[in-house]
Order: sequence, then structure tokens, then C-alpha cells
Amino acid sequence: MTDNPTSIQTGLRSELWQLVRSQLQLLLEQGNLEGAKALLIPVKPVDIAEVIEGLPESMQVIAFRLLSKTEAIEVYEHLEAATQQALLQKFKHQEVLDVVDKMSPDDRARLFDELPAKIVRRLLAQLSPHERQATALLLGYEEATAGRIMTPEYISLKESLTVTQTLERIRSLANASEVIYYLYVTDNSRHLAGIVSLRDLVISSPDKTLGEIMTRDVICLHTDTDQEEVARTIQRYDLLAVPVVDREQRLVGIVTVDDVIDILQQEATEDIYALGGLQSDGDNYFQTNLVTVVRKRVVWLLVLLFTNTVTGSIIKSQESVIAKMAILTAFIPLLTGTGGNVGAQSSTVIIRGLNTDEIKDLGSAKVIFREGMAGILLGVILGFLAMLWAYFILKTNPFVAFSVGISLVAIAFLASVAGSSLPFLFRTFGLDPALMSAPFITTAVDVLGVLIYFTVARTILRL
Repeated sequence: MTDNPTSIQTGLRSELWQLVRSQLQLLLEQGNLEGAKALLIPVKPVDIAEVIEGLPESMQVIAFRLLSKTEAIEVYEHLEAATQQALLQKFKHQEVLDVVDKMSPDDRARLFDELPAKIVRRLLAQLSPHERQATALLLGYEEATAGRIMTPEYISLKESLTVTQTLERIRSLANASEVIYYLYVTDNSRHLAGIVSLRDLVISSPDKTLGEIMTRDVICLHTDTDQEEVARTIQRYDLLAVPVVDREQRLVGIVTVDDVIDILQQEATEDIYALGGLQSDGDNYFQTNLVTVVRKRVVWLLVLLFTNTVTGSIIKSQESVIAKMAILTAFIPLLTGTGGNVGAQSSTVIIRGLNTDEIKDLGSAKVIFREGMAGILLGVILGFLAMLWAYFILKTNPFVAFSVGISLVAIAFLASVAGSSLPFLFRTFGLDPALMSAPFITTAVDVLGVLIYFTVARTILRL
């Protein structure tokens, strides 16, 4: 069996980064700045950013100052927000302006989102007029929308231009635009009229006009479109960039695929954290201070602590039953744990389906019914095995074993219905299904599961 070439390449790159990081740190400790600078010359900016983030904080600014101005700007855009802020605090005033002024507007707006308002106002006032206007435009839109993540650096052309004229214009504007593989055709009022790909432009006759070769049926988004919808649009139509228009259909910017990749990673991270009951604000978890980490995690742990006390109170209320048949308590962890796992599975697939729109056409009722049926089938399988285990392995009363099996069927059904219905319910109320579902599913399964178990046991054992 051969190893995956991609995974081997990734492993080799990871080892290379670690080697460069350790060598760079050693050279900096020795004060060999020329050697450190030479070491970074063949390394790509995105990899340099990762190397710098792995250095001790006192060495990060030294390593960053070894870079040329052009390379420093590109490396800075790839750094985590926390590292960017730490470097800003250590830079001299002019160094800050040199880096921030040359950043692309969308990356600059993302940095400003993380900085204190006082610093943002000071930096914004000292940017060049063009860059200040571009950044102020982006900051004027709501967070997590197409307007906030777009870049106003694009090539806009008139449809009367010929292919030859267009190519000349591209050469003169290429450095002022983030992308040139899509060209946007607008009228005199900046209304988006069409789009021309660089491929279509290159293979067309030099005398043809853009109006003859452009695509008029353009996929575009509005400035208030949610960033997740932006990502889904680019993913669905296999685009490298998508134009963004305002309410009057005027072209104001574009969102590129590299920004979408960042969004998808950020949203996936938030959802995974939320499924574990962690609040995420987009920061790197492992670079966050300990107090903030505890604050993010303690909220839902307190909720779960409270629900466990409710479960304990229910068990205490069944003292008379337990006194007559103490073996019943041995199966409580099995039942609640299995129910929690079934519920977690259901909620995970539903939340993922909601995020990807896979279940949009099915409707909530059909999805919940399907998950309920799956819960019953799973309960029958697991309940039968648990019953055999209780009777033959633990040598319990056959009626106790039967109670465990029947209870597991009911609890698995309950967990599946709760796990599939709660995400729909929370989304209806405008809450995050991923963040809210986990503790409430645990509550429903633990509290109601224990009640079901003791009710079934009392009925079958006639206690």
C-alpha cells in the first residue's frame, strides 16, 4: 500500500518549516542578521509568516525587519491577527504606516476590525487619500458581509473598447488590481453590464469590442450578502472572483477565491468549536491568553453542570426503586451516554446540512421524521445488544435486562428527534444551531432519558 503523495509532500513542507524556524531562531540568538536574512530569501511569504509566528515574541519583530518592504507587506497579510497586533505595538510609527498603507484594502479592513478604535482612527487619518477612501468604504459595511470582505481593486472597462485597447489598458492597470483574470464591463454610471474572462479576451480577434465578446448574464452579489453565501456562490459556480454591487447595481468591488478559502476555514472552525460548546470570535485559540480561554469554555460547562444536578435530583427521587433493585443504577451511564452519542450524530448531520443547504428542499418535518426512524432502528440494534450483555455477561434479572433494552430504544428515538429538531428551532429564532444544540441535547437526553428508564423499569418490574 503506497502513501498519499499529497500527505507526504505536506509532511515534508512541515518539516522544512520547522527546520527553517529553528535555524532562524539560532541565527537571531547569535546575532547573525545577515545569515538570517539570507535564510529567508528562498522562502515564500506565506511560509515566512508561519515561521515568524513560531518564533518567541521578542524575535518576531527582528525577523520581520529583515524583510524587504514589498515582501514585508505580503508576509504581514498572512500573519494571524494576534501577531499582527503584537508587531504593530513594537514598530516605529513610520514603519506602521509603510506596512498598513501598502496592504490590500480588504486585508487592511480585516486588520482594523481587530485593533482598538483609537488606533484605527489614527492610522486611517494618516493613510494616503486613495487608500483611506478605499478602507473607509469597506469599514462602512456590516461585518461578515460581502461589502466588508470585498476589495475595491479591480479592472473596470467600457464595452466600446477593442481587444487590443483592452490589453493595453490591462498592462497599465495590472499593478493596481488584485486580479486580472476577470474584467468587468460597466456603463458611464458604473452599472455592471457584463464580464470578460482573460481567456476569452486572448483568443478573440484584436478588432472585436468588449460588447461583442462579454457575458451579459453575470453572477453578482450585493454588499449586504452574508459572507457564507458569498463562499457558497463562488464554490457552486467554480468562480475565481465574484463582483459585488450596491443597491443601484453599481459595481463597488470583488470578492476573490483566496478570501473565500479564509472564510470557509473560519466558519468551519467556529462550527467545530460551537459543537464542543466553545464560543469563538475568530482568534487563534492557542494564541489566546488563559483567562480568555477559560471565559470561552466556562459558559456551557456551567449549563451542563446545572443539567447534571437536575439528573442527580431525578435519580435521588427514585430512591425507593433503587433500594429494591440497586442494579438499575449500573446502566444509567450506558443509557445516557449512548443517547448523547446518538443525539450528537443527528445534530451534527443536520447542522452540516443546514450550512451546505443540502436539506433545504426536504423540509424540516421530513428530515426530523427520517432521523426519528433512524433513531428507532439504532435503538433496536443497540438495545438488543445491551439486553444480551446485561443478561448473559452481568447475570442480571431478565426483566432488568429487558428494561434496559426497551429504555435504550426510547432514548435513542428521543435523542434523534431532539438532535434533529433543535437545530431547526434555534435557526428559526436567529440563534447559532451549532453553539446552542449541544448543551440542550445533553439536557434532554440526560433528564428525560433517566425518567424514561426508571418509568420503564417500574412498569416492567412492578416496583
